[in-house]
Amino acid sequence: MTTTRPLRLAFILDPLEGLKAYKDSSIAMMRAAARRGHEVWALQRAGLTWREGVVVGTGCVPLSVSEDDAAWYRVGEAQALPLSAFDAVLMRQDPPFDFEYVTATWLLERAVQAGVRVFNDPRAVRDHSEKIAITEFPQFTATTLVARDAADIQAFIDELGDVILKPLDGMGGSQIFRVRADDPNRNVIIETLTHEGRRTIMAQRYLAQIAEGDKRVLIIGGEVVPFSLARIPQAGETRGNLAAGGRGVAMPLTAREREVAEYLAPILWRRGLLIVGLDLIGGHLTEINVTSPTCMVEIAAQQGFDVAGLVIDTLEQACA
Repeated sequence: MTTTRPLRLAFILDPLEGLKAYKDSSIAMMRAAARRGHEVWALQRAGLTWREGVVVGTGCVPLSVSEDDAAWYRVGEAQALPLSAFDAVLMRQDPPFDFEYVTATWLLERAVQAGVRVFNDPRAVRDHSEKIAITEFPQFTATTLVARDAADIQAFIDELGDVILKPLDGMGGSQIFRVRADDPNRNVIIETLTHEGRRTIMAQRYLAQIAEGDKRVLIIGGEVVPFSLARIPQAGETRGNLAAGGRGVAMPLTAREREVAEYLAPILWRRGLLIVGLDLIGGHLTEINVTSPTCMVEIAAQQGFDVAGLVIDTLEQACA
């Protein structure tokens, strides 16, 4: 049973003027909430403060949300409000997951301790590195190495012959390299990514199935969305990320994708992860995205499945 009273929802977002309404999942959620008569508020991560046991959002603004992509919001008067003034707070700040992001999770954790509903749960966000989180579930991953010593990475490349190297804190396909054993640039790539051995990176066996798409599978409140968004690389490209020029095609889950997602869904929901985006290539789990998973708009537009509405359903149940 869902609540019938209007909710007051706060979204912690990147600057509003930089959001792209035609594809942004946070905006899709705000629109879905507004259609049901819920209050929608926005604040910036920099506005989080703590004093005398109370976490406050300075610069909280009420939003009037419309369906017009060119002018999708109007802001009301900014206010400083305790996070307890909201029925739920949704942390939707994009990476990088730097020290300021970690600080925000500490502050939000204090709000949770005081009874505020925060999604995704800040401790769970902090505990789930979007790259390293897959190491908890090796039965679903391709051959993977996490290391920073060049000798270990070089041996991995020699063993497998064709690998993907990536930093642990990137997003949108940034700094992802495909490296073959005979690549004349392999030394400098490793030196650059590891900062001369001072930064740990991830290496994974190259999966030729990337040609069929890097599949984003969404889990909302423990429920697996039955469609993925296959992000298909451009010709000559190894990255399917939409930010890297990939083409998004929504399609039904394969049996393997559903198996992986349904195994992980209850585990991640118990940890307070309301919105999760799994990345799979050829049925292999490559990332577990928990900071600000996207692709809701494309799935809704192409398959008619209202992912954003499912988020609001879950929030209504949580706040009932």
